[in-house]
Amino acid sequence: MLGDARLRSQTEVLSERRGSYPFIDFRLLNNTVYSGEIGTKKKVKRLLSFQRYFHASKQLRGIIPQASLYLLDEDYLGQARHMLSKVGMWDFDIFLFDRLTNGNSLVTLLCHLFNVHGLIHHFHLDMVTLHRFLVMVQEDYHSQNPYHNAVHAADVTQAIHCYLKEPKLASFLTPLDIMLGLLAAAAHDVDHPGVNQPFLIKTKHHLASLYQNVSVLENHHWRSTVGMLRESRLLAHLPKEERHDIEQQLGSLILATDINRQNEFLTQLKSHLKNQDLNLEEAPDRHFMLQIALKCADICNPCRLWEMSKQWSERVCEEFYRQGDLEKKFDLEISPLCNQQKDTIPSIQIGFMTYIVEPLFEEWANFTGNTPLSENMLNHLRRNKAKWRSLLHKQHSSSRSTDHSVQVTENEEQTLNEGETP
Repeated sequence: MLGDARLRSQTEVLSERRGSYPFIDFRLLNNTVYSGEIGTKKKVKRLLSFQRYFHASKQLRGIIPQASLYLLDEDYLGQARHMLSKVGMWDFDIFLFDRLTNGNSLVTLLCHLFNVHGLIHHFHLDMVTLHRFLVMVQEDYHSQNPYHNAVHAADVTQAIHCYLKEPKLASFLTPLDIMLGLLAAAAHDVDHPGVNQPFLIKTKHHLASLYQNVSVLENHHWRSTVGMLRESRLLAHLPKEERHDIEQQLGSLILATDINRQNEFLTQLKSHLKNQDLNLEEAPDRHFMLQIALKCADICNPCRLWEMSKQWSERVCEEFYRQGDLEKKFDLEISPLCNQQKDTIPSIQIGFMTYIVEPLFEEWANFTGNTPLSENMLNHLRRNKAKWRSLLHKQHSSSRSTDHSVQVTENEEQTLNEGETP
């Protein structure tokens, strides 16, 4: 069923329906201010959320991919190897690591973590097959996306690695739990088109129809991941029932990253902590905390050091603004947070931190018992929020003759919950 759904998502786009926007790519992107970044027809097609189809079709036609050969031995040389020895540190600089690995941060990181956690030995994984699967995942991220790209996936993967080491959680985790957490983190945004769900719905994109406007992107990330697992045959040696269980649990984890389900998970977490009824010896409770860990990792940018946090903030807002430009060009209503003339980076980040990040990380700290990592993240969050407030104040001062206090309205909370993750 998963394979059929994924095949459908890949092929439906080949036919355009009258009265809908065919995701706008072929008609729009060659004529936008970003055409210089996208350029070739090949890169335009990558935005259509079915690049696995083109990859497979090239192989069927006997066309050899032009990607350069990437050797595993190179992962562990020089500065990159030194950085991997500190991969469990919260100040890990994923941008530097991506440069040191020549843009292969996700593959390098996952190969290392699978080895560190003993997953290759435990699940009898073939290293070459694992590497091939990870390359497939990395290449299915759109490098032209300022935010939702393979570096973001690597950053989330490094974060969840840190969370899985928290004493309250680590002593209960099984090898399967760890593998699921790492795989879900690596693939949670795979093939992200660089626009959010409301955009896909109002342009009548085929993915919105396929998934009936519910967790559209997250469903696509999951189904794409399952397709690549099957294509690579990474888990082909495992019993069918076990493979099916892994696919379903991956889906549950990836679907949990839907920002529209934020309050659902936060309410459940608060209830569990209040009632003290979490039993991590039970698989369902461990899985729930893996979902929470992945959600935290996905939105942990405001909890990083200012230099990295600021860069992520600028990247996600650039992606928002690009979507706003597309909507403006096609006379569509500009989505919340996507109007560069009205939605400033400081105001977006302050609202995001206040209504999304702080509530979740405060409860995560309650769960972990206020460990050094949790305290460190909350301290970074508070300092970064203060810096954004200062920048917003300077913006107001420069544009007005009198000072105005910084306020985040209740409407912004609803806006953040309806939009894509800043």
